[in-house]
Amino acid sequence: MTVELVEVVRSGFRECVHSGSVVILGADGDPTLGLGEVHVPIFPRSTNKPMQAITLLRNGFEPLDDAELAITTASHYGEPDHIALVERLLDRFGFDEKALECPPDLPQDERARADALHEPRRVYMNCSGKHAAMLATCAVNGWPTEGYLDQAHPLQQAVIATITDLTGEPETDLGIDGCGLPIIPVSLVNLARAFAAMATAAPGSPQRRVADAIRGNPRVISGTNAPDLLTMQATPGLVCKIGADGVHAGALPDGTAFAYKIADGHDRARIPLTLAILHRMGIEWTTAHAELAAPPVLGGGARVGVIRAIPGVV
Repeated sequence: MTVELVEVVRSGFRECVHSGSVVILGADGDPTLGLGEVHVPIFPRSTNKPMQAITLLRNGFEPLDDAELAITTASHYGEPDHIALVERLLDRFGFDEKALECPPDLPQDERARADALHEPRRVYMNCSGKHAAMLATCAVNGWPTEGYLDQAHPLQQAVIATITDLTGEPETDLGIDGCGLPIIPVSLVNLARAFAAMATAAPGSPQRRVADAIRGNPRVISGTNAPDLLTMQATPGLVCKIGADGVHAGALPDGTAFAYKIADGHDRARIPLTLAILHRMGIEWTTAHAELAAPPVLGGGARVGVIRAIPGVV
């Protein structure tokens, strides 16, 4: 059973409601809040990307810098700086764009999409950084680069082992993500625990390197005005990552963590819910947080309402 979490209020009228499930963990790893189906496995979608990046580091991939490591975790908007990092990574290991097995796409950022002249390319796909780094890891290990999406490929077996290790989630049937890679179901409780482990890992460990790369490069992992960029800019020390269809997870340096799934997958519920969760976790509340927590509902270009976490629920 899910719980009503976010409401859209227009002209004083409650127009829409978004339900879902959310868990908040204390620094000891135990839940301080659990609403809805927090122990039921979900598809974390791109929220799995940091754990996939940890797999690559554990298997010999060595990025040139933190920005290159960050792009391996990205759901990027296809802006010029994103594409430059992906192409640099491909070129460094002797690959061209045709080696990517993610589907062609257009940039998510509106300006970048207009500049693309409506020509879908694999490098524009928001997961292309991860795919480029997976090719690089295959090259380092002498694994086949064709068919690296296959569940039986050594790389994907390594990813499964890493995510199982970090989450403690029992193995179960896999799905296929939007980019074609296998996706591992994880409960919200265990997803939050994995982010807490990244945020508190020893400096220099693969987990900490990924966490530091994400929070040091929030624009690289997302894009202009993206939820992760705005949230991490407002909250120093936070490491977080969205996933498609309403998933988000993150952790603070003390190990407090959260994860949620919005049942209908609607993006507009993300930021208000994330900000309500961070407030509940005890962050220092700023004007930036307050503005993010209540995005406007517009009518004729004027603010006539608000999107907000339902008061008293989180």
